[in-house]
Order: sequence, then structure tokens, then C-alpha cells
Amino acid sequence: MTIRVGIVDDHPVVRDGMTALLREYPDLEVVATADSVESGRQLLRGVMTDVVLLDLRLGQKSGLELLADRDNSANGPAVVVLTAFDHAEYAAAACRLGAAGFVLKTAPIAQLVEAIRLAAAGVKLSLSGLSEPTLTTREQQIVRCIVDGWTNDEIGAKLSISTKTVEGHLSRLFARQGVVSRAELASRAVLEGWLDVPTMRRRGTRGR
Repeated sequence: MTIRVGIVDDHPVVRDGMTALLREYPDLEVVATADSVESGRQLLRGVMTDVVLLDLRLGQKSGLELLADRDNSANGPAVVVLTAFDHAEYAAAACRLGAAGFVLKTAPIAQLVEAIRLAAAGVKLSLSGLSEPTLTTREQQIVRCIVDGWTNDEIGAKLSISTKTVEGHLSRLFARQGVVSRAELASRAVLEGWLDVPTMRRRGTRGR
């Protein structure tokens, strides 16, 4: 049985190169491609593919959006996230949103092919051993404000919490992430895509 594969990636070289590589495997056939969240959404809603390879960065948007709002009906294709971002938080988020696999673009082609075959067979990505998201929902709100250049007082007023509470969150973030300044925190958040990753409440937190 031939596995029909779709590719969602905003780089033509990646789409064409992946198509050429997968052509070497007789049980795989690339039948559709998309280059954006909008066109990828249509591909994921269709029935012409069995497995879709999904990039996480699609222009200024995130492929996680597609996982979050896709049709999870039995007729929908399985999704294997194919990304250049080697962050466990992305893998954990992809798993929670229903991805069947998570493969780095630097991985050997054999690893990707195996992930496609497993996804087509109904095997799901396991959350076991994967980390929780980098940020809680409240921390993500605060870091987003830091990226936008807000002061602690402004953040507290916006989020209806005290400045002291904002400082406490930042102190814990600095220690956990090993950063020493607001600028470094903002830089890493943007570079590593912390604000793109869906959050969930950590044990023992109340979102203060």
C-alpha cells in the first residue's frame, strides 16, 4: 500500500528536496504541498493524504496553530512535525496537540521515513520523557510584555497583579532559564519561539 504524503513548509527548496528524497521509497508518494498556515489548513482538512509533514515556522506564523485547530476526525491525516528547532518543549506541545511524530530536519532520511510509516500505521507520539512547556501561561504573558519593552509596573497593571508578583515570576524565570538580564530573556524567548508554544498550568501554580 502506498502512503500518500503531504508537505507543509514555506521554503520551496525544502519542499522540492523532500519530495525528491521520498521518491526513492516505493511505498511513499508526495501528493500535495502547502506553503502557509492557510494552505496547510486546507491540506489537513482534506482526505487525499495519509500523513502530513508539518514545519513549525511558516512565515510569521506557527505550524502549531494547524495542530491546535485542525479537524481531528478519523478521516484526517496523521501529522509528523518536521522542524529545525531542537527544543523538547516543541515536541511536548506537538504531542499534546495530536502529532504522530516529531523529527528534526537534521535527522537521517531513514528516521523520517520510519516516522512516516509509523504515523500511517496509527502509532502516536508519546509524551513520556518529554519536558513540559518552557513557560506557564502567566509567565508567557509576562515574557511577551518584556519582549514588547514594558516595565514591571506596566506589566503588573496590564495583568492585574502586583509589581512584586511580576518580579517574583521574573526571578524564577531567570534562575530556571539561566539568564541574567531582561534583554537576554527576551532574546531567547524570540529566538527559541517560547511565545509560540501552547502553555499549560504547572503543578502547584495558580496562574498568579
